[in-house]
Amino acid sequence: MMTVVPTGAALGAEIRGADLRQLDDAAFAVLHTAWLTHQVLLIRDQALGDADLIAFSRRFGELDLAPIQESGRRFVEGHPELYVVSNVVEGGEPIGSLGSGEAVWHTDMSYQPQPPKASVLYALEVPLSGGDTSFCTMYGAWDALPDDLRARVRDVRVKHDGTYNSGGYVRHGVTPTGDPRTAPGTLHPLVQVHPGTGRTHLYLGRRRNAYIEGLPLEESDALLDRVWEVATTDGLTWTHAWRVGDLVLWDNRCTMHRRDSFDPSTRRVMHRTQIQ
Repeated sequence: MMTVVPTGAALGAEIRGADLRQLDDAAFAVLHTAWLTHQVLLIRDQALGDADLIAFSRRFGELDLAPIQESGRRFVEGHPELYVVSNVVEGGEPIGSLGSGEAVWHTDMSYQPQPPKASVLYALEVPLSGGDTSFCTMYGAWDALPDDLRARVRDVRVKHDGTYNSGGYVRHGVTPTGDPRTAPGTLHPLVQVHPGTGRTHLYLGRRRNAYIEGLPLEESDALLDRVWEVATTDGLTWTHAWRVGDLVLWDNRCTMHRRDSFDPSTRRVMHRTQIQ
């Protein structure tokens, strides 16, 4: 029997008793509703091959092709939808992206005109400690803003920078610039309404090189700093310590996430899909 167990934090729930290779339509409907309600779902003890991971992810919608990694590699051979998140180096070449350092608060691929609505991350190898992933509710962030700050940001758009990924690496084929107004990226409304729930939430992306359209750079930075200070307070977060076989699904529209650093001499291998 599948059950939904909330984390007790500001967001997140664990799905127990599910084999994601064998979900019937009724069970998937329960899981889908739990995802919209809790924003992040953890499903432990899965035994998924790459095809299984893709098939499960595709039940939520069309899948993006994996972005090009820092090394210039694009995808797992035969599975262009899979993105490898790893610090492992084989034959002198990284097999994945983001290394072993901290990954700062971000929303996946928000520099694109149509970012994915959801991300799925599946753990194949994990270190004994470190590499935990934290999630932050953007519903809660909107609710927590003081009235004056809500009024300031309700109708603004933010430039989401496409220069750097969440690990601080320059994206493949991009030349860095010191001015966020001229950097590659996309403007998105800072305040949005979720199409699946009707709830209002912030959409921040990542702080580095962000810019509020039409403001002097110093004023934009000051306003964004105020918003980010409220939006990433500990009371709005939940942190997950990974085990092999864990799958985590999150709503990319109304959450942000970050990763703790870990010992670079240990191995961490994850496969990710992203859903439109």
